Amino acid sequence: MTDPEPPAVFTPNGIDPRLLELLICPLTRQPLSYDRAANELVSKKARLAYPIRGGIPIMLPEEARDLDALPDLSANLDDAPEEGEGA
Repeated sequence: MTDPEPPAVFTPNGIDPRLLELLICPLTRQPLSYDRAANELVSKKARLAYPIRGGIPIMLPEEARDLDALPDLSANLDDAPEEGEGA
C-alpha cells in the first residue's frame, strides 16, 4: 500500500511551490513566476500580474494588473498646490 501524498504546505504569505509548477497564464499558456514582494503571479509574456488573495491565485485576466500601465497620478492632483499659491 502506498502512502498518501502529504497535504500541500500552507504558506500565508506565499504560494506552494508545487502549485506554482502547475499554474500557467490563462492567456499565453506559459509558466508564471512568483513576485513575493507584491504577492502576485507574473506572466512575463502577457505582461500581467495575477493577484493572490488569501493564498488563492486569482487567475482571471480581468482581475490581473497590467504591468505596462502607468500608475494613476490623478489621486495626487488633489494634494498639489493650486497655481499661483505659495509652495
